[in-house]
Amino acid sequence: MATQPSDPDNVRENCPECDGETIHDVRVEIRTESDQQENSEFSREPYRVSVCRTCDSETATRMNNA
Repeated sequence: MATQPSDPDNVRENCPECDGETIHDVRVEIRTESDQQENSEFSREPYRVSVCRTCDSETATRMNNA
């Protein structure tokens, strides 16, 4: 069975705001979770960020649940 390569510019995901599957821009961000300046360098975590191209709603999911 042949598979088609995925197109990184056309990621289709469910959008709760649009109530259906739409094209999203997806990226990975490193976010700081601590508000304390002295600990901020140790509290950075990767997040998968998805933005709907139709309604601009953003969903961020922490990738490391350790």
